[in-house]
Amino acid sequence: METAVFIIGKLVGAMLRVETWLVAFALLSLLAQIRGRKGLARGLTAALLGGLVVLAVFPIGAAILRPLEATFPAEPPLAQVRGIILLGGAEDMAASRHWGGAQLGAAGERLMAVAELARRFPEARVIVTGGGGRLRDVGGVGLSEAQVAAAFLERHGVFASRMVLEGQSRTTAENARRSLADVRPADGDTWVLVTSAFHMPRAVQSLSL
Repeated sequence: METAVFIIGKLVGAMLRVETWLVAFALLSLLAQIRGRKGLARGLTAALLGGLVVLAVFPIGAAILRPLEATFPAEPPLAQVRGIILLGGAEDMAASRHWGGAQLGAAGERLMAVAELARRFPEARVIVTGGGGRLRDVGGVGLSEAQVAAAFLERHGVFASRMVLEGQSRTTAENARRSLADVRPADGDTWVLVTSAFHMPRAVQSLSL
């Protein structure tokens, strides 16, 4: 069931991506041109060009993400931290597999934040979660996001003995369920969740279910 939900979620996500619609308009325009529907082809091309101009000129993505990023404070006051949970997704898995080492993607700030928190709270456990979030990983992964993240954190002074790796999850919901199974927090414990700002509301909701 989890695998079916994962596949459906990825397919729906791909259909909702802006670049998917841009490619679809380009293909439809080409098909209309081949079939001699020049008016339709011109209309589709104009719509495609208009969409590209809007995306290039106006910061639509930033405007959409800003409310999500402001849902939680970026630097909340912390004391007596029992543990830190790092969600996967910051790692460049293709580059890590090809070049070796810990290669980071656009969300690499997550790992830097965890390394800083681990130094501030040396007694805190560090839960590193993440298997593989691509459709190609549906059958399993040889190298998990958690392994890459752990390698990075070790290089930045976080001892392996402090870390608990969860390398099977593929979605935020699976991250939450498997992490909580590993953590089993007691009442009153303070655990810090680390992910990208725009992703935090969905991650918190998943952990609360």
